[in-house]
Amino acid sequence: MSIIIKTASEIEKMRIAGRLTADVLDMIAEHIVPGITTDELDQICHDYIVNVQQAIPAPLDYRGFPKSICTSVNQQVCHGIPSDKRLKKGDIVNIDITVIKDDYHGDSSKMFGIGVISQPAQRLINVTREALFLGIEQVKPGCTLGDIGHAIQTHAEANYYSVVEEYCGHGIGKSFHEDPQVLHYGKPNTGVVLEEGMILTIEPMLNIGKRHVKVLGDKWTVVTKDRSLSAQWEHTILVTPTSYEILTLRQEER
Repeated sequence: MSIIIKTASEIEKMRIAGRLTADVLDMIAEHIVPGITTDELDQICHDYIVNVQQAIPAPLDYRGFPKSICTSVNQQVCHGIPSDKRLKKGDIVNIDITVIKDDYHGDSSKMFGIGVISQPAQRLINVTREALFLGIEQVKPGCTLGDIGHAIQTHAEANYYSVVEEYCGHGIGKSFHEDPQVLHYGKPNTGVVLEEGMILTIEPMLNIGKRHVKVLGDKWTVVTKDRSLSAQWEHTILVTPTSYEILTLRQEER
């Protein structure tokens, strides 16, 4: 495994890419309303990234992915392909944005509820976000990837949710996906030891039902096998000399 430690100039470029990624999620929020299609959301994000940010939407044509963002609705876990299906009241949707600016990637996702959503859906969204931040809070030089996964898994299971194991966070930089893989389950004091200058994504996916998932015929969209609701949140994290910095922090989180 070859983990790339970022230089000061690379970190500065990653900060810019991360800020642009966060800006897309801030921008798109007002458009996520009943009746809009995920295709329309994709087009709005694409135009904003390309024309306003003068950047590149990383998912487009990545290993054949046909769109500029991922939109995963209800029982869709991740990698949902935007389509002409309209969002309706009560739906939950994950919007996953990855922006390339000056060759470097920022990667983040956020859950949105359409209109009034059910209490179980809201609780799942809240606990998944809490799990993300409990994972992030482990990050510092000397901590292990197992510490991050354990914090997420413990919180999920304490709330009677299951953790998807087939998909994980990852190192990120000039490449969309770099080493190491960041599992959202694990044992403390195991796995790769974090060092200053590492940059990685943490992006837990929690299900109301069982953890098992399958890929649909489009070869991308991942859904829960039992059709239970799933939620995901993601941030890009820099390991600093003493702690962490969230490179994709949104305006509402500052």
